[in-house]
Amino acid sequence: MSQTVENRATKPILNTATLSQQVYAHLRAGILDNTYPPNSSLPEEALAAKLKVSRVPVREALRRLSAEGLVVIKPRQGASVAELTAKQFLDAYQVREALEVLAVRLATPRLTPQDLHQLDSLQQAMQTAADAGSPADFFAANAKFHTFLVAKAGNGDLQSIYESLIDRMRRYRTPSLDLRGGMATSIDEHAAILAAIREGDPDKAADLVARHIHVPQGILQEDLHREQIGNESGNGK
Repeated sequence: MSQTVENRATKPILNTATLSQQVYAHLRAGILDNTYPPNSSLPEEALAAKLKVSRVPVREALRRLSAEGLVVIKPRQGASVAELTAKQFLDAYQVREALEVLAVRLATPRLTPQDLHQLDSLQQAMQTAADAGSPADFFAANAKFHTFLVAKAGNGDLQSIYESLIDRMRRYRTPSLDLRGGMATSIDEHAAILAAIREGDPDKAADLVARHIHVPQGILQEDLHREQIGNESGNGK
């Protein structure tokens, strides 16, 4: 029998053969939903005790999360949840723009009447959430709208890269919404994208997607530029 927590008297939280994978999934989900917020410590010993496993699967999971950029591991200091800086957030937005522009170009000619109906339903769900003042429901419908288009592009590599990127950005949805002016503005932009898709115009749809995603990018770039000027000014005193 492999050395697992099944040998322990206390029933473990994670009780299948792939302990490292389960610890990884648990920690990753906790990081993405802010159960473990940015900069919070992830001590191996405490996590192992909490999950009722040895430190080995915890260490392996933390290394994997570090490779994904979700965790920072420092010698003699241990692991902590990575913080997404303004520059990193901007970089992620730039990649997201490129991926979604490609996705909508590929997806538009492939969409069926049923697909368009699904997009209409998601657009209406965003409106309903906005009317009810529910950011959580809005974000759920918003995410489905974008991931639906990416999936309909029919490109597995594109979808895989996109999903990984969006996972890392998911912790920062509210700042993203603030950057673009709230739910009403976002809904109008989605409506325009959907209208272009319905017209069967991939170039127009791609241009609108780029503008939609570029709005917060521009604000982030301005903020980052002001911050750099401020730092240079402070260093020059």
